[in-house]
Amino acid sequence: MLNQHTIDRLHQLRLAGMANALSEQMNNPEFQTYSFEERIGLLVDREYTFRQERRLDRLLHQAKLRIPACLEDIDYQQKKGLDRALVRSLSTCQWIESKLNVLITGPTGVGKTFLVCALGNEACRHGMSTRYYRVSTLLTEMAAARGDGSYPRLIRQLSKFDLLILDDWGLSLFKDYEGHDMLEVIEERCQRTSLIIASQLPLPNWHETLTDPTLADAIMDRIVHNSYKLEIDGDSMRRQLGKKQKATGMTY
Repeated sequence: MLNQHTIDRLHQLRLAGMANALSEQMNNPEFQTYSFEERIGLLVDREYTFRQERRLDRLLHQAKLRIPACLEDIDYQQKKGLDRALVRSLSTCQWIESKLNVLITGPTGVGKTFLVCALGNEACRHGMSTRYYRVSTLLTEMAAARGDGSYPRLIRQLSKFDLLILDDWGLSLFKDYEGHDMLEVIEERCQRTSLIIASQLPLPNWHETLTDPTLADAIMDRIVHNSYKLEIDGDSMRRQLGKKQKATGMTY
């Protein structure tokens, strides 16, 4: 009865990991050979692990990453030109702590989205708040926010993420108001938090996606000079998948 009372109190104190670990200790005679300090240490370790896993789940849910990618799964043979040492350095997330950015370019299908989501996943593992957007989706949300009066709140929300991922930059020319929206987002984050931007266009062509040259200068000045730049080449991952489907007669 005393042990059950303790378990109930642990749950009331929101120490579910410790409560579960205590139940396991009670039902396993092996733990009776452990010292008091060892058993307490195991309970604390379990609670710590439980909280870390729950925090990671919450961060990943908030991030809304397009695909469940991990840096460990990158195929460097397929992604030509991808600097393994640079990716290893980025995996420490020190660049996010230093408020730097990452700009990723390459033709369609080579795995840019996989890479940005893998970097986002790694940021979540390091306990950093992250949010993924396709640029077109973000622009739609911002237009809707202008209409319902929630635009300032959305800008504040976007500024608070440790890492904001903008995928598919420049698929179409930015309208004037869309360029201003992008400047608002980037200005609020400049030297305060980090960005990942991915595009099919080579970096020198990003300027051309903005119809107002002054606006283009302002945006590029804020993202180019404090960024790591990755260029990916190689065969399309979608083309490889299509070949595999034809060869095996399977669909995915």
